[in-house]
Amino acid sequence: MISFLKKMRAYLVKVFYTNRAKKVVKHYQEPLGVYNKSSFTPNTILGKNTNFNGMVINGKGLVKIGDNFHSGKECMLFTSNHNYEGDAIPYDSTFITKEIVIENNVWLGTRVIILGGVIIGEGSIIQAGSVVVSDIPKYSIAGGSPAKVFATRDIDHYNKLKNEGKYH
Repeated sequence: MISFLKKMRAYLVKVFYTNRAKKVVKHYQEPLGVYNKSSFTPNTILGKNTNFNGMVINGKGLVKIGDNFHSGKECMLFTSNHNYEGDAIPYDSTFITKEIVIENNVWLGTRVIILGGVIIGEGSIIQAGSVVVSDIPKYSIAGGSPAKVFATRDIDHYNKLKNEGKYH
């Protein structure tokens, strides 16, 4: 009975947060799965087969997330920062806004933070707890604070799976 109740709760959470995302984002493609508490902005564009296990997208900048995306829990994307070069110290009432682009087939581990102005290349994996402050090239495995590339995927294997249409 407990197993059934857990499955029912997970299903209801998914339906609630997925439907909420669909009402907020600028554009999305099915399938879309939001499996845990998440918040999006009206400047968010989602590709097909995007999956969120807990995401906060904050700011007024554009966020583009490609196909077959997966995130761990408690990830955050920030597209706006206080303007520290404005009319007051430490910052004024204006914001610096930059877009974030996450290309196809990217996987973010738990508690990844991505700042505005970043492009994460196709097929990349970002290690849990990382802070991404600069672009990550295609097929990279990156981690740390700030995130640095420490490995590259087997590109032949990646392309084989991609050509066979084997997506999770």
